[in-house]
Amino acid sequence: MITPEAKKTLTKQGYRVVGNHSVVKVCGWTGSMIRGDGGCYKLKFYGIQSHQCMQTSPSLSCANRCSFCWRGYKAPVSKDWKWEVDNPEMIINKSLKAHKNLLTGFGDNKNPNHTAHEQSKTVKHVALSLTGEPIIYPKINEMINNYHERGISTFLVTNAQYPDEIKKLTPVTQLYLSIDAPTKKLLKEIDNPLFEDYWERMIKSLENLKKKKERTAIRLTAIKDLNMCEPEKYADLIKIGNPDFIEVKGYMFIGASRERLEKSNMPLHEDVVEFSKELDKYLDDYEIASEHIRSRVVLFAKKKFKKEGEWHTWIDFDKFHELFKSGTEITTENYLKKTPTGPGLSGRGTKDRVDAKFRHKIQKY
Repeated sequence: MITPEAKKTLTKQGYRVVGNHSVVKVCGWTGSMIRGDGGCYKLKFYGIQSHQCMQTSPSLSCANRCSFCWRGYKAPVSKDWKWEVDNPEMIINKSLKAHKNLLTGFGDNKNPNHTAHEQSKTVKHVALSLTGEPIIYPKINEMINNYHERGISTFLVTNAQYPDEIKKLTPVTQLYLSIDAPTKKLLKEIDNPLFEDYWERMIKSLENLKKKKERTAIRLTAIKDLNMCEPEKYADLIKIGNPDFIEVKGYMFIGASRERLEKSNMPLHEDVVEFSKELDKYLDDYEIASEHIRSRVVLFAKKKFKKEGEWHTWIDFDKFHELFKSGTEITTENYLKKTPTGPGLSGRGTKDRVDAKFRHKIQKY
């Protein structure tokens, strides 16, 4: 799948290629945690330690060419898997090694948190969402189970074009579905899908998501002046999938997306909050639970996760791995943990960020 030229380009961009179709790259939030500048929104929302999270994907290929994606259009696109299949254990072993090597220089950063840097050498979480569509990797279930056997939690993001694969997917710690537009016409414009029945595939993916018993989430990538519209239709789609959580996350003007969109398409956190409040009007079973200003993202959670006035959106990772090892059925409710972070919306926003140092003071999570 990966040509020598593509491998050279990816390496220059900070990726490390593993085998024939997998990649690893250190997330910027890993460095942020090691510098003591705070973690990503997954830390605040779910309790993931950002410095112990590995960002990777077992597939560079994707069936969409999303306008907001940082991938270049030269990246492989395909409806089906057409390449040889690397062994999942080999991918994991080499990915962990590559990730550790990439972290080597982080301890030399100015004023690093040495405890966090040392802890970062032990991966506790894996985000299968770096690039491409991970769910089409033919041995994805074997890979997920292998991670869990090692005590590493899994977070998989799929683009809602493979409903059968979603149905067959083994339980992950948290499963994400990307819903990028409220209407069929707009989805085609934003995602540039290869499948002609892309809308029907998305609906079926949502229906299959609803049947999952583990933690599920729907992510809306909010692009200003493009898809931040018709919240009632987003709500209709969300109700089909019936996820535990909803993330409304602002589009970031980075990578190859800068060739397709304008900087003005990147909403301020205030814009994301305003749209989220409109969406909230159509979601009776949900409530805005939290936000992460630096990431321009708002979290919705089902109201049932607020127990005695306190949110339980964090993940009890020890309990999850205990359930996996015992063979007990994994359901959302049996690995919840109380959320230690503050109220839903702070009233602050992107405009409050006078400089980077002040930004970090606003929100360490």
